[in-house]
Amino acid sequence: MMNHSFFAFWTKITSALLALVILFSITPSFGQTKVKIKGEKFHINGKATYSGQKWKGHEIEGLLMNSRMVQGIFDDLNDETSNLWKYPDTGEWDADRNTSEFIDNMANWKAHGMLSFTINLQGGSPEGFYKVQPWHNSAFTSAGELRPAFMNRLKKILDEADRLEMVPILGLFYFGQDRRLEDEAAVIQAVDLTINWLHNHNYKNLLIEINNECNLRYTHEILKPERVHELILRAKSIERDGYRYYVSTSYGGGFIPLPNVVKEADFILLHGNSVSEPEKIGEMVAETRNIEGYHKMPILFNEDNHFDFDKDFNHLIASVSAYASWGYYDPREKGEGFEDGFQSVPVDWSISSERKKGFFNLLKEITGY
Repeated sequence: MMNHSFFAFWTKITSALLALVILFSITPSFGQTKVKIKGEKFHINGKATYSGQKWKGHEIEGLLMNSRMVQGIFDDLNDETSNLWKYPDTGEWDADRNTSEFIDNMANWKAHGMLSFTINLQGGSPEGFYKVQPWHNSAFTSAGELRPAFMNRLKKILDEADRLEMVPILGLFYFGQDRRLEDEAAVIQAVDLTINWLHNHNYKNLLIEINNECNLRYTHEILKPERVHELILRAKSIERDGYRYYVSTSYGGGFIPLPNVVKEADFILLHGNSVSEPEKIGEMVAETRNIEGYHKMPILFNEDNHFDFDKDFNHLIASVSAYASWGYYDPREKGEGFEDGFQSVPVDWSISSERKKGFFNLLKEITGY
């Protein structure tokens, strides 16, 4: 029979060890904010977004106004190109500073009515529109495993979004960087590990975008239009305690989603790049609602680089008129300064340029914030 004093001693030791394990483990998020889709409307914590809001006769309730902020966890693992992203005030690149400044500005975005933003595990082109991508910006290893430094930065952003009751759109893959994964098995593993990582941290305020513009220059066949629905289904199938994430993917500017994606997606992502006339935005939405397999679900633009926010009719207003959410995409144009754009690295995440002010001021008016 075990001595009682030894048993008490052993109990204290094991309790102390358990306390140390908890202390030095990554603390799970609280998961306070929860997004739900009901028909065509988004709900946050049981209440439709922009509840009761109308603007110039257009219903705003249930929309999810957003911006493309994909470089929030950016870093360049290629020593030959990492010197391209120096901050003008220090002459150095700093990935942690980039994420900290992103977080510092989130409350101000929310105060203007922006409830969502797209952030990507493989970012986007840090030089705006760019076909060749020698830089190495990927939260995945070649085998599809998660890089801790990237995921730690992501966690900080998602925790703040959770606190602010915001709904990030988390993109997994980006063309030009998907080649960093060695094969299809690595792509599948990256999906599995990402979704399980999100479950482990108890996030319930996220939407998933499998890849950005699936019809553009991807290396792996499973990320191309004909097969990307397989990854949508896979991500949807990973449940935890009866909960799963809402999943979709996007296509290039002006492209209408294909039936295989529409049938399986929980919401539809459109891009307004290359669509020159605002009227065409409404036509895209109408055409999407007529695709085979479409059922009542939200339609959301999460990338559009057309502005004209001072005009009576622009892409943002056209989207709202068709009852579709709209996403601001602002690359830094050639010759512009540090304060311009939200995609080109290094990024000034504040509402600093006249173009940014135009978007956020109109957004505040439309959403009633």
